[in-house]
Amino acid sequence: MKSRYRASLFCWMILLSMAFVSCTSSQSETIPLVSFTENDVNVSINLLRLANGRYMLSSTFTPPEGYHLYSKDIPSTGVNGLGRPTLLELTSRSSIIASGPLIESVKPQVPDFEPMELLVYPLGPVTLSLPVELSLGADSMEDELSITYMACSANQCKPPVEGKVVPVRIPGADAAENK
Repeated sequence: MKSRYRASLFCWMILLSMAFVSCTSSQSETIPLVSFTENDVNVSINLLRLANGRYMLSSTFTPPEGYHLYSKDIPSTGVNGLGRPTLLELTSRSSIIASGPLIESVKPQVPDFEPMELLVYPLGPVTLSLPVELSLGADSMEDELSITYMACSANQCKPPVEGKVVPVRIPGADAAENK
């Protein structure tokens, strides 16, 4: 009797775990848009089609080893002129519509130097994601994004990239669903 109970319990556990995995796994499709390197920071921008049918623009900023980037939340001119925010933005001419706030992959840290308001990301890559709505239709369109960042080490900073307009080709919502 105990072995039948254990076998039944084991089967239920397997079924529940399979149901949990199928409900919580969020598959997404990645559509590469553009990649470039400027001031030794590699930037790759993708469009993600999420399992729920929504879209995210995603940009990964990879600074050189030993360098950090600054928080998306510092002022556009830095703090007391120091640093520049890491940003992925839609330009005023963009036909894409933001449907939520910019999301960061890692939380910024308070630096161990002044000014303490100059929040920095940990060393290494940072991904920023922006929920968006695409235009309806199957046709892709020319669009543009704006990128800002500045990479610094303990000893030096690379020149900032401020409001760099990056042309991209965005699939229409119907085309992105059929990829």
